Amino acid sequence: MSFVLRCTSVRYASTEHSDSFHALNDVSLTIAQGEQIALIGPSGAGKTTLLHTMACAHRTESGELSVFGVEPWALSHAERHALRARLFLAPQTPPLPPRQRVVTAVLAGCLPQWSFWQAIASLVRPSDPDTAYDALARFNLQDKLYARVDRLSGGERQRCGMARLLVSKADAFLVDEPLSALDPTLALQTLATLQQEATSRNATLVCSLHQVELALSHFPRIVGLREGRIVFDAPRAAVTEAMIAELYRNEKHTGQDDPVATQADTHITPQF
Repeated sequence: MSFVLRCTSVRYASTEHSDSFHALNDVSLTIAQGEQIALIGPSGAGKTTLLHTMACAHRTESGELSVFGVEPWALSHAERHALRARLFLAPQTPPLPPRQRVVTAVLAGCLPQWSFWQAIASLVRPSDPDTAYDALARFNLQDKLYARVDRLSGGERQRCGMARLLVSKADAFLVDEPLSALDPTLALQTLATLQQEATSRNATLVCSLHQVELALSHFPRIVGLREGRIVFDAPRAAVTEAMIAELYRNEKHTGQDDPVATQADTHITPQF
């Protein structure tokens, strides 16, 4: 098994208030190695917190968390760091230094496998630009290899973050809203590349999406979250319109791709 969560409670410290609140409650989730799962639900449902918990970035207050058969918070710091090297957490906004070159940003996906001196040397002279080029090419970004990150559009930065995922050696991809700054064509290409990579290395893929149609058409298993709880966990064929309506009850959800007018890519490129 890749992940097992049982009766998990995760407290989230608010940046707007002095107190904190439980972002996840009574979560029960088991994920086998190689599964591909879409997380859906309204904003604030707990999708991001769940991904961070699975990536061992948030510690549970109660219950059980098992990652690749071990309890991460029972490990030493060094052991937990080694475990995290098998996980790739891709946030919605990739943490890419703005003045860094794209080639260096992509090769950062290799950091868990590099020594300290390898990492330092690659900052001065990228150690494997061909690998970065090949990863970028799968997202039609190879022409940006030596561009600065701050010269990229929002959608290009998202795809740069996905290229970093490709060069990693991770056994599980935990991806948070990877399509939010992409037009429909690029969204389909990006999703196809992520799923192809996960399939080729038998990696687990857990992807949060606002685009319900893409989740239902591309993922065999759908997990719906609302208010920090799992509302349903079902094969896509079993997910009904009534279940979706209840999940997004009182929410202004249209089921369409989220428009990001200031960041969206508009390049039209051929399908994979």
